[in-house]
Amino acid sequence: MKPRVENSVARSVERAVKEYLLTMDDQQVTDLYELVLTEVEAPLIESVLEFTGHNQSQTASILGLNRGTLRKKLYKYGLL
Repeated sequence: MKPRVENSVARSVERAVKEYLLTMDDQQVTDLYELVLTEVEAPLIESVLEFTGHNQSQTASILGLNRGTLRKKLYKYGLL
């Protein structure tokens, strides 16, 4: 991935987390790490899956995942 794209993704996540925390006001925030991973993982997988024409082997390779792990995540997020 090109550094410019990585920086853009990092900035987007940073901006979204700051916005989320500000909207929570005085509410206690828990499990933010898991929330962010879940919110990012599903659209990431879906985008790469569409990019590869739903080729699971290619998708797994691009994501750096084992194909079995990818399939578990596809089921988890209702993408299969």
